[in-house]
Amino acid sequence: MNGINATGKQNHRYQDCGRQLVLDPLKQPISDEKKALIDRLLLERIPLAGIARSIPVSES
Repeated sequence: MNGINATGKQNHRYQDCGRQLVLDPLKQPISDEKKALIDRLLLERIPLAGIARSIPVSES
């Protein structure tokens, strides 16, 4: 155990390499299909804030 992150989840740390991980993270990786859709929408000059609201992803 290595403390709690900002979302309240427990951090775990590997003792041999020191890497940290969170079991069952709240943020999931964005699929390649969603990335392609976001790229197409950006080419249509739709604002990033509108895309983030339409497709449930963060702006960052």
